[in-house]
Amino acid sequence: MATVPAVALSGVKLGMPSQAYLEGKAVKDTRVLISDLCRQFYNLGWVSGTGGSITIKVHDDSIPKPHQLIVMSPSGVQKERMVPEDMYVLSPDGSILSQPSPKPYPHKPPKCSDCGPLFLKTYEMRNAGAVIHSHGVESCLVTMLHPLSKEFRITHMEMIKGIKGHGYYDELVVPIIENTAYEFELTESLAKAIEAYPKTTAVLVRNHGIYIWGDSWINAKTQAECYHYLFDAAIKLRQLGLDWSTPNHGPIWNVKGVLGSGASANMSVKAGRCIVLDIEGTTTPISFVSEVLFPYARDNVGKHLSATYETAETQDDINLLRSQVQEDLDQGIVGAVPIPSDGAGKEEVIAALVANVEAMIKADRKITALKQLQGHIWRTGFETNELEAVVFEDVPEALEKWHALGIKVYIYSSGSRLAQRLIFGNTSYGDLRKYLSGFFDTTVGNKREIRSYVEISESVGVDKPSEVLFVTDVYQEAEAAKAAGLEVIVSIRPGNGPLPENHGFKTVKSFSEI
Repeated sequence: MATVPAVALSGVKLGMPSQAYLEGKAVKDTRVLISDLCRQFYNLGWVSGTGGSITIKVHDDSIPKPHQLIVMSPSGVQKERMVPEDMYVLSPDGSILSQPSPKPYPHKPPKCSDCGPLFLKTYEMRNAGAVIHSHGVESCLVTMLHPLSKEFRITHMEMIKGIKGHGYYDELVVPIIENTAYEFELTESLAKAIEAYPKTTAVLVRNHGIYIWGDSWINAKTQAECYHYLFDAAIKLRQLGLDWSTPNHGPIWNVKGVLGSGASANMSVKAGRCIVLDIEGTTTPISFVSEVLFPYARDNVGKHLSATYETAETQDDINLLRSQVQEDLDQGIVGAVPIPSDGAGKEEVIAALVANVEAMIKADRKITALKQLQGHIWRTGFETNELEAVVFEDVPEALEKWHALGIKVYIYSSGSRLAQRLIFGNTSYGDLRKYLSGFFDTTVGNKREIRSYVEISESVGVDKPSEVLFVTDVYQEAEAAKAAGLEVIVSIRPGNGPLPENHGFKTVKSFSEI
């Protein structure tokens, strides 16, 4: 049997926990807690038919979370009849330290949860304190609403506030991975989803269920209840002919513009197609971005980092920048300078960060590390009324018209989703987010790559990419979207760069022409 890392257990430094610790109060309490929760989850329909599972780390203040022991429910048993002695105790690396004794017929031989590899992967990647795997029917049905979509999206619902890092106005995005015949085969796709969606605390498995994690068992349980509530709400809104993914949850329209129900609700996107809009040079003058937003971020980066240095959000920004800068240094990118370790002192770290950010802004880098930090700086500017977003005068009227026709409108920009929401939520025409169905940024891919537009067309739930109209001012983006099968219109606005001769795209000078 592999040993756990040498850690302090009840004041004794061991390579493996003592039998006394395994039989101690902390482990016993966690065993009891899991059996109690499984009875509750059974009554909610989350773990019926022996399905579903739960795992919780044994909390001990003297042990860092990555080294804490793991208690996990068994597989193939009636979850509502489990007792504390039925639980498995594992080391942080997944080695079994304690397992239940066999029970007489008709009980099966004991077996640790089939979800074990997925639980361990989640602990490793997110430093979670607990993970819940639910088979709740709501979590299955929402993956079927748009069979081709790789995401579930919902916004403007109060219970979104119960999901870590989200508020009422935010769009909650939950990745969906495809089911497999055996649970352990999901491990790789789960890991890819966790990596691709750094803000998520859950991953849906199509036609199967959901994995939800939290910093503690309370946090995981609270979020699980909120996710299931939101899934149930989305299903019921669809049954009522209402769109759960838009801010005002207005009616779903069919091809003729009449409220649909039943089978015709599947035509919601095809009704008036789906429109995806670029921002800079399309909805918003390039000058606003280059002469207002970028300088504001450049001039305030040091102030922002200094004021928020200890916050989890800024530490996440710094870690992302560290990774990007190291990659830039390895590739010999001009302007990249090493960032000292935290031990060098806050001021030295910030000075290096500022130098790198200034170089990135000057080079107009379209990278997530920069865009995420800029969004947080701009948020302060909008909150203090130092910034007010500018959009072309034809934009509000067009958004309102498309919305009234049942056309879903999305934004795809190299700026972060936060920055996008700030721009459309703080214009001189008021808050325009009520007309928008969602936001895409570089986490879906680079705007000049074909795959990015394939991902978007799959995410918005259309039957084929040609049902998506993409509007941009950048020729290379137009080419990538066209290659992915989208319909494309190029925006001609004051200050935009020239297009190649014989570019072959339709062009508009105003959204009123669309």
